[in-house]
Amino acid sequence: MPRRALIVIDVQNEYIDGNLLIEYPDVNVSLANIARAMDAAGKHGVPVVVVQNFAPPGAPIFARGSAMAELHETVASRPRAHYIEKSLPSAFAGTGLADWLTAHDIDTIAIAGYMTHNCDDSTVKHAVHAGLAVEFLADATGAVPYENSAGRATAEEIHRVFTVVMQSRFAAVLGTDDWIRALESGDAPARDNIYASNQRARAANSGAGR
Repeated sequence: MPRRALIVIDVQNEYIDGNLLIEYPDVNVSLANIARAMDAAGKHGVPVVVVQNFAPPGAPIFARGSAMAELHETVASRPRAHYIEKSLPSAFAGTGLADWLTAHDIDTIAIAGYMTHNCDDSTVKHAVHAGLAVEFLADATGAVPYENSAGRATAEEIHRVFTVVMQSRFAAVLGTDDWIRALESGDAPARDNIYASNQRARAANSGAGR
């Protein structure tokens, strides 16, 4: 059995009622799944680590002291084993999270919260490079759309592409239902690799070209 911790990243009012609204998956769906994941973790003895991001006072998002920087009630109202604050994307950067996981003999982290392509992805990569196994709850996370000098992408496109890439190498990507079943059964979630992911895509493209 993996020795898991559930890392709940930045479930703050900013993403639900503020200036950085989660668009995909629907934020009400992801909030409900975050709640279910936290409740299941408690039932199965999986410690929950809650992460909260802060920017300096007066910042346009996550300003310390603002209502929008506060944890959403979904997370604030539930038990947790550990709490950390951060100011960089990765939940490991400058927080002592790695030491806490080591002290509690954790070898696998499951990630829920926001955003798929920023703090979640940074934490996933950091964890893999530290030798941890990662599980990513795709329907308990979420993305926002972007437009800049490099182009434009919808929240759905961003979420889909990042989860496909995670599954290819960095994490077992699964839904909350499947994660809860894994807690109950002890079965390891399905993982993949870069080569197999690429070969399937090449085969599909070749078939489509016929």
